[in-house]
Amino acid sequence: MQRFTCRCGQPVFFDNAQCTACGARLGFDSEALVMRALQPDDGQWVSEDGATWLLCDNAIQHGVCNWLLHADQESPLCRACQFNRTVPNLEQPANSERWARLEQAKKRLFYTLLQLGLPLATLAESPQRGLAFDFVEDQRSGQGFCESFAHTGYAAGIVTINLLEADDVAREEQREFLREDYRTVLGHLRHESGHYFWHLLQPDADIAGAFKALFGDEFEDYAAALEAHYTQGPPQDWSSRFISAYASAHPSEDWAESWGHYLHIYDALETAAAHGLVPQGPEEMTVQERITRWRDLSVTLNELNRSIGLSDAYPFVLNTAVELKLTFVDRVISLFQTLR
Repeated sequence: MQRFTCRCGQPVFFDNAQCTACGARLGFDSEALVMRALQPDDGQWVSEDGATWLLCDNAIQHGVCNWLLHADQESPLCRACQFNRTVPNLEQPANSERWARLEQAKKRLFYTLLQLGLPLATLAESPQRGLAFDFVEDQRSGQGFCESFAHTGYAAGIVTINLLEADDVAREEQREFLREDYRTVLGHLRHESGHYFWHLLQPDADIAGAFKALFGDEFEDYAAALEAHYTQGPPQDWSSRFISAYASAHPSEDWAESWGHYLHIYDALETAAAHGLVPQGPEEMTVQERITRWRDLSVTLNELNRSIGLSDAYPFVLNTAVELKLTFVDRVISLFQTLR
């Protein structure tokens, strides 16, 4: 993430809706990828460059968004909120806070996707190839939900996230139950977006062959593979071939995990460059340079965390096999960029 400032010079952050120094209303411009400081003007908002804006309806009604839309836009929702198909029941206690956390993570995902020039279309814009998000609940969240357990996952253009992933206690319990080293809302969203973009690509024989050589047969029985993973566990040597134990469950999950880590590394390196921790941003590096730089930086992050009594910030190893998979992800992203 780049660094942002208000027009008064005060540093502000991607999630901010108001400057703590001068009190200006803030909003994110998803076209220029910058934060705008705003002044009210007859029911609209004007930024320092004279442009006129509206606030997203999810900001006005629910306080869960800080993205802007142009004053002449027909939709009352910002670009990112237009991708929501299902939102939480806000009559349930704590759901507003949980939804806000989901939106913050989704906006960070969209920021990176927009930076990389990846195609984004809603289901309304493209029923066959569009993307949508369902933020759903089950009986663990409260009475009145028909599903006893709603799974986080991806299918046919729909990314589904169980609302309890935005609950720190529930998410940590699930992480421990599944014996995972890392579990975050943003990590889920990055992972599931990988499934979407692979299916969106419709790879030719060359790309499909390269995928199979690196990840395996994506048409392997998915249900059987996951059942085996959860009953038998990952192979003993998984850490020498995969980025995570879950990546070893099925080639499609290996791809999605690799995609998610590519986005993770890209965003973290941009943040590091913005704060002077590395000399250049990821857009100026080759994929191999990013991997090398991130390997060194992640060690520093882990040691910093340990020095203040926290778990590792990045509990993963970028082995040779993972490097090849990340390089393939970069190839796929470059292909999307050339197809625009």
